[in-house]
Amino acid sequence: MLPLAKRVLILNMLVEGSSLRSISRVAEVSINTVTKLLVDAGETAIDLHDKLVRNVEASKVQCDEIWSFNYCKQGNAGSAKAAPMDAGDVWTWTAIEADTKLIVTYAVGDRTLSCARLLMEDLKERLANRVQITSDGHRAYVEAVEGAFGDDVDFAQPVKIYGPGGPPQPGGKPWRQEDRGHRQPRYPARLNVKRRARQPFDPDGQPAFTRLTDAFPKKIDNHLHALGLFFLHYNFARIHKSLKVTPAMAAGVSKDLWTMERIAEEIEVRRPSPGERGPYEKRAP
Repeated sequence: MLPLAKRVLILNMLVEGSSLRSISRVAEVSINTVTKLLVDAGETAIDLHDKLVRNVEASKVQCDEIWSFNYCKQGNAGSAKAAPMDAGDVWTWTAIEADTKLIVTYAVGDRTLSCARLLMEDLKERLANRVQITSDGHRAYVEAVEGAFGDDVDFAQPVKIYGPGGPPQPGGKPWRQEDRGHRQPRYPARLNVKRRARQPFDPDGQPAFTRLTDAFPKKIDNHLHALGLFFLHYNFARIHKSLKVTPAMAAGVSKDLWTMERIAEEIEVRRPSPGERGPYEKRAP
């Protein structure tokens, strides 16, 4: 087993967006070791988020989606060589509390109503009180919010008004956007920018959200592991500059600041014990 200090080094480099090959060189371990640690970290992070982010006292929740793709883009999935069944576009949906900046829940899938419902139903289970939800203009949110919350929610979407006074758009159609209070989901958009900039890596050694490059996830499970580690670190171990505490502390989900040492220890506790080795058979040369 790797020493704790080395595991912490690898995890810190992962959340900062270093590639697996660069981590293996700096930490002086094999790339398979780094890959295995990220898989264990992702599974642990998903489990911890599910157990700890519950009964959240919130007031304003903002939702958004960010695009990526697995193996190849959707338009090339039919003709791509050896493309897996889940090849194509992948959308990561997030719900963030506007005041505490806590990622309350997230979902990975397509950009359809079914995935929007998955996000909203899980969000409903994690909230302790009535909230105001805002999202972009994606129509799937309307039915998903109504189905999960019914009348027990305040829901709003931004409205684009076409006419004079707005920036010119393709096709020569200017628009301006009405922004009434927290109806514009600013914080998920900012988080998406950070994710593209910091680039959480999947076990294929590729940034999960790059665009117009040859760097992209090759397996959907790897994408999920990278996201799980990124969100756990964001919620529990990264001090928000404006809040001076972590989002989890601001939301009352955690009483103290998590360290990467603690995350590494949680990973080790949850890591399955290696099975017994079978009998060794000596083969003739």
